[in-house]
Amino acid sequence: MAIDRDYVLGTHDDEIARLGMQHDVWRERAIDAWQRAGIAPGHTVLDVGCGPGFAALDLAGIVGTHGRVLAVDRSRRFLESLVRLSHEREIHWVEGFEQDLDHGDLPGDGRADAAWCRWVFAFVQNPRALLGRIARALRPGGALVFHEYFDYSTWRLAPRSPMFEEFVAVVMASWRASGGEPDIALDLPAWLPQEGFTIRSVRPIVEVVSPASPWWQWPRAFVEVNLQRLVSMGRLERDQASAILEEFVLAEQDPTRLIVTPGVLEVVATRN
Repeated sequence: MAIDRDYVLGTHDDEIARLGMQHDVWRERAIDAWQRAGIAPGHTVLDVGCGPGFAALDLAGIVGTHGRVLAVDRSRRFLESLVRLSHEREIHWVEGFEQDLDHGDLPGDGRADAAWCRWVFAFVQNPRALLGRIARALRPGGALVFHEYFDYSTWRLAPRSPMFEEFVAVVMASWRASGGEPDIALDLPAWLPQEGFTIRSVRPIVEVVSPASPWWQWPRAFVEVNLQRLVSMGRLERDQASAILEEFVLAEQDPTRLIVTPGVLEVVATRN
């Protein structure tokens, strides 16, 4: 087994907890997309970049005991979380695969019925090549569903906060420095036909919410977990991070403040 490698956002306990909360917020959106893509009982579904496995387990609930979920991630720690959760819930038709998404063929052998990706293409070194490997894992007529950012900089407070917008810019710069591209969804739709897909639907997802909304907790958790990481990377001074967190906490205490979430593109496509 390969040595586990850290993600840009980490694989520590706080990050696993954040990803669980994030999936809870996005669950309804994800399930709606899977249903429109035709994912059904008995299907084999590829979860590309499954993380700790929260979406994989929901997919397992849809495909049922006669289906399979092939969950792929490069993090051994995340896959261990998936194994633990699947055992706790007695879901035995989820298989974990430790694999760097920038290298090697994906499981599915050209027979998978569907593939699901969320915030994966933004972090790999060669997203176009990954799209080609997903195509080869799917059967003709198989569905691909993904959620990726098309404009991460829409993430703002209203009224505007220059300090918070600078934080978002630092986050984007840190991803690009590691070889990723936060706004990758601007490129993906043009690549899909070239890699053998027909686009069925494209939907933007941007929420504007108050502190009372569960959607507020999604970006809030990111701020809490990642400010400290940006300090450790030398991208923020400790006093800058403290000021940004204080700004966000004050905004959260004001019921008249709003947050605009990062712009996500949902695409459902079919393998030709």
